[in-house]
Amino acid sequence: MHPLLPGVVPAETGHEIAPPDSLAKSQGSVNAEQVSLYWQLGEYISRKIASAEWGDGVVEELAASLARRFPGLRGFTRPNLFRMRQFHEAYLANRKVSALLRQLPWTHHLIILGQAKPAAAREFYILAAIKERWSSRELERQIRSGAVLRDADAAKKVSPVLRQTHRGALDELKNAYNLEFLALPDGHSEADLHGALLRHLGRFLAELGRDFCFVGSERPVQVGNQDFTIDLLFFHRGLQCLVALELKTEKFKPADLGQLSFYVEALDRDVKKPHERPSIGVLLCATKDDEVAEYALARTTSPTLVAEYQTLLPPKELLRAKLHELYAELTSREPGRARASHLRRRS
Repeated sequence: MHPLLPGVVPAETGHEIAPPDSLAKSQGSVNAEQVSLYWQLGEYISRKIASAEWGDGVVEELAASLARRFPGLRGFTRPNLFRMRQFHEAYLANRKVSALLRQLPWTHHLIILGQAKPAAAREFYILAAIKERWSSRELERQIRSGAVLRDADAAKKVSPVLRQTHRGALDELKNAYNLEFLALPDGHSEADLHGALLRHLGRFLAELGRDFCFVGSERPVQVGNQDFTIDLLFFHRGLQCLVALELKTEKFKPADLGQLSFYVEALDRDVKKPHERPSIGVLLCATKDDEVAEYALARTTSPTLVAEYQTLLPPKELLRAKLHELYAELTSREPGRARASHLRRRS
């Protein structure tokens, strides 16, 4: 019988590895206890192998021993035990992340370990999954669509006023939004895009972020004797402000900002409540030239952002190249240590 079994305290760790029947009844507690158990097992296996006390064959022996003692217990196969070791080694040096690991189910960790690289990307997805409460399916979708790239602060084109009035806005808004779930055809119109977003409003809200609340579609505003309509209007609970979203199915043009700024001003004067913060405008367009967007936003007096929408998941080769590019940028900023400060979300 192998010495490391549930209910036994390894001398090196000093932590009890609880038997399965001691797990709490609630799913959240079960998930937290499971992750803690796997972390402890991974730590123990990692240390034994590193000290040359164990070889790969002993891990297989441990898996077989657990299977004999607890025939109904799943998840302790040889491959899974090595995943536990990988899990521990991946986050051992990152105190910020290791303190939060219990907040995600083991399935989420397997997805992140298997599909997200480098370490900066893994940190981003852990923090984002906790904050946005992504399901495992949504987490996989976000990784496939390159959310870590779409969320990088350096890529976001926002007005200086937005940075000043809403310092937390960069954590809540993206450079691009992936709308592949709309299944839009090539050559779609703004009406097609608008209608599809309303039909898939729940999924669109998940893509926007969990603090976005839908207020209305084609929201009317009256200025003077003229009537105008805002494509989509939301309220952001965290930023405590209205968010006007204008749709453009063509490439960004500087003139588009004038219309959006007008709507933001109308909201602030006639719709915003006294306790709310200044409204934000988001221009969602098919494509944009980053330099043109930067010039156009530089002198605007409205808190606005120009973002793209994507109707297809980007190719894996492109995502891989972009991630390497981002990682190189991070390491060049701080030699010898890859940082993810501008990718981090508040938990």
